[in-house]
Amino acid sequence: MRSGSKRTRRFRPAQPLAIRLSHWANVPLLIIMAGSGLQILVAYPFLGPRGALYRWYPLQGKAPHDWMCIGGWLAGGRHWHFAFAWLLVANGLFYLTYLCASGEWRRRMFLPLRDAPGAVATFAYYLRIRKTPPPEDFYNGLQRLAYTAAIIFALVMVLSGLAIYKPVQLHWLTVPFGGYDGARAVHLMTLILLVGFAVAHLVLVALHPRTIADMIGGGLRE
Repeated sequence: MRSGSKRTRRFRPAQPLAIRLSHWANVPLLIIMAGSGLQILVAYPFLGPRGALYRWYPLQGKAPHDWMCIGGWLAGGRHWHFAFAWLLVANGLFYLTYLCASGEWRRRMFLPLRDAPGAVATFAYYLRIRKTPPPEDFYNGLQRLAYTAAIIFALVMVLSGLAIYKPVQLHWLTVPFGGYDGARAVHLMTLILLVGFAVAHLVLVALHPRTIADMIGGGLRE
């Protein structure tokens, strides 16, 4: 660049189009998956093998339709669940492929040496232990930790779902979960963790509404 010439600035979207498409596609897919999964649970509201149900599960036999308006059509719930599961998996593979190919993973995924101090500082700030927020970045360490954990939860959901779908053909995958019944329990518990992530995500979005605009229009970053 010649002396005295103006510095050229290059901008890239805070939320690239591929990530925005994947994000918004997840909304209806996850709602349908959660609803059909609860429909399956209503049809058989037990966890554990017959005659040896899990003692730690407090809702044995207490179908959610006792307190929710959800029907217990097992066959219909399974059809919906497994049909949309493949769409959700395809969307997840698209998202992960883009993260790796574009290098976006560097600014979105949790790297312990880089992000752990920031995650602790942000958590302390939210608890009012720390008076000032940590230095602003594209995502803070706590956000990166949450998003990375959500990806891990989703991976566990897929693997446990496959173990439930084909417990005999994929016995090598079913065994690490403790068998078919163990995979069902892991699948349900991971769903609860993902719902918790979604609730926390919505709360933080409400506190920082600009993120909604970025996820719709892309936003700009230098």
